[in-house]
Amino acid sequence: MSTVLFGGTFVAAKAGLAHLPPLFFVAVRFDVGAVVLAAFAATKLSRSDLRPRTAGDVVGIFATGVLVIGLTNALLFVGQQHVTSGVAAVVFSLNPILTPAFAALLLSEDRLSTTGVAGTVLGLVGVGLVANPDPSALTAGGVGVPLLFCAAVTSALGAVVIRRAKATMSSTARTVWGVPIAAALSHALSLSAGESVTGLSLPLVALAALLYVGVCSGAVAYLAYFALIDETSASRANLLFYFVPIVSAVTGWALLGETGAPLSLVGFAVIFVGFLLVSGVPPSASDSLRRTVRNWAVRNGW
Repeated sequence: MSTVLFGGTFVAAKAGLAHLPPLFFVAVRFDVGAVVLAAFAATKLSRSDLRPRTAGDVVGIFATGVLVIGLTNALLFVGQQHVTSGVAAVVFSLNPILTPAFAALLLSEDRLSTTGVAGTVLGLVGVGLVANPDPSALTAGGVGVPLLFCAAVTSALGAVVIRRAKATMSSTARTVWGVPIAAALSHALSLSAGESVTGLSLPLVALAALLYVGVCSGAVAYLAYFALIDETSASRANLLFYFVPIVSAVTGWALLGETGAPLSLVGFAVIFVGFLLVSGVPPSASDSLRRTVRNWAVRNGW
């Protein structure tokens, strides 16, 4: 679920950034997400569920709101203004490689095997094939590439810190706290950057984009993502970011009429093989997915 919802974010962000300053867009996105989560918490969680009890709870909330959600999205949205979506996908997809590096330093039970490391690197190669960026754009993006790299760092570090904190609160409760913290941080960054919102118009396409990134990828996706970190590990949970470019490519084709290069199909397969190496899923389990991808590609002339 997280992969699908996060994948649609890039298409929605492309529509929204044409009408809204990036940091203000991020801030309002999480304003919307905070309202949705507050309504959810009012019906599903008790005050006891939401009360931090240990230092680990506080650290988990901080890592969730400030690192994984707030700073990551602020850096990501600002960085995307300076590079192509292909370059953004490749740079941010360093996340699954950075996560095991942080885990090796901060955790003892969250380290990848040699096969897992190979699968992680293979996944990054696949992302590069799907995104297919102009190599020169990686060095010609000005501040865009460093900002996107910092976004990957904060996301990976935050996921590992959450795991290390061993909070007693549920991931749902931490997300209910984290999203409004991210909203407040983003508003502060928007004000400090001097973004002007005077005279802004919000056409229907921008409103739809804002609602999507606020509700779907600003609330629901994070609920599922943080639950995944708790249930598996930070390194395995962050592998989903290898599949986000695939969802973005398919969504862009379906909604925006964007065409894909034949090389993208090779990238899809490479990412999937890398995932199998990391997860240890037997190759036979991938037969159905391979047939689905092949049939979809034939129908659409790829």
